[in-house]
Amino acid sequence: MNDRPPRRPLGGLLFLLLVAFAGWALWSGALRVPDAWNPWAPLRIDDPPNVLTRFKFDRVSGDRDTCRATLAQAQLEASPLEDRTTAPGCGFDNAFRISRTSVAVGEPFPLSCRAALSLAMWERHALQQAARRHLGSAVSRIEHFGSYACRNLYGREAGRRSQHATADAFDIAGFVLEDGRRVAVLADWERAAEAEVDGESQPDPEAAFLRDVRDGACDWFDVVLGPDYNAAHADHFHFDRGRARICR
Repeated sequence: MNDRPPRRPLGGLLFLLLVAFAGWALWSGALRVPDAWNPWAPLRIDDPPNVLTRFKFDRVSGDRDTCRATLAQAQLEASPLEDRTTAPGCGFDNAFRISRTSVAVGEPFPLSCRAALSLAMWERHALQQAARRHLGSAVSRIEHFGSYACRNLYGREAGRRSQHATADAFDIAGFVLEDGRRVAVLADWERAAEAEVDGESQPDPEAAFLRDVRDGACDWFDVVLGPDYNAAHADHFHFDRGRARICR
């Protein structure tokens, strides 16, 4: 018979205490680390993304004042809108009227702070890199189908409200480059991803660019839908901040 008392999990307790102490030290400023690697430091839009960026991004997105302060870093021409309800399930809270992002956007549009922050992060860390990599020119203008619309999903008479109904969604139809070229979702998505050039298979640059910007948006938006999702999105990308997580 073993009369020895059971061992206490001192190792596990010590580890938890060390983690708690490290968290307190970072939060209080007692331990100094570069802001990029400090989970409690503010999100900086221009900082290269790392493993902590998504944590900071999600934390900022859920706080009204912090979201506004962070969005002020972005290359945006935006004016705050008054919170409003336009119909049951429709309206917006903590939204802005966007008249320009880091590029021209044509008709101004309303967008919630968290969706505008996603748009700014996508432009800064995905859009222009993809344009230069595949097309050798930067994007100068985004062509869009708008954002806020008080409607249900797919415009149905019944059913759940679309994320457009709360200004949490934005639809992009195409892009104009600094060299004057236009890349459109409808015209260029279905072009073969691989084309024959002088008897060799080469990536189609416009198609590759569109897929790259779609994939890059999945890092910053909750739902990203394009032509691969269904026929309703054959001519545009739908980006939104919402409850679901879909990248198609």
